[in-house]
Amino acid sequence: MELALDSSTDTASMALSRHGEVQAELSWLSEQNHTVEMMPNLLHLLAQAGIQFNDLEAIVVAKGPGTFNGVRVGVATAKALAFALAIPLVGISTLEVEAFPYAATGKPVCPVQNAGRTEIATARYQLQNGVWQRSVIEHITTVEDLCATITGETILCGRFSADIAQRITGLLGDRAIVSHGLRRAGFLAELGWRRLEANDTDDPIALQPVYLRPPSVTTPRNREVKR
Repeated sequence: MELALDSSTDTASMALSRHGEVQAELSWLSEQNHTVEMMPNLLHLLAQAGIQFNDLEAIVVAKGPGTFNGVRVGVATAKALAFALAIPLVGISTLEVEAFPYAATGKPVCPVQNAGRTEIATARYQLQNGVWQRSVIEHITTVEDLCATITGETILCGRFSADIAQRITGLLGDRAIVSHGLRRAGFLAELGWRRLEANDTDDPIALQPVYLRPPSVTTPRNREVKR
């Protein structure tokens, strides 16, 4: 039994699967409450499925990009479970999880995330000769620069703002197929199983979240030392 965890954004999801086939799944709007909601919801899912922690044989986690807190909580939970249970761990790009539901179309798929500062996070994936593969690595860009690279009919998916959707369709016209599907841990589980079958796993200690941009921090002002 595999456990898939995705808390990359405001919508969190987790699934229990057997050889990549979903047995139980839970999704909810977490907003910024991942820290306090992750473990209670995991315990609830395990109880509903009649599963114990010792029944888990692998952990699959969405490793970002996404919100700083959401990605951190998901990856930290997955690493702790994999280490404590001594079971394999696989980290999958959150953008790949967004894109994977559209693999069977055979069209190029560009997952899009709001990245703030009028920018987006994106990548590009496509099923070619029966092989699902990434053709453009995850990166930060603008809608205008992304659209300038798209020459044919392309699926642009994810939970991005209406403004971004309008800009994409305005620039690409009929070349853009815009979809706002829900990212589910069930797709993460299937991607993870492909890696597990190939014995392609991650080191629980070495696996790191993918942020693409350092978290915003406030540098304290230098204060005069009064004598």
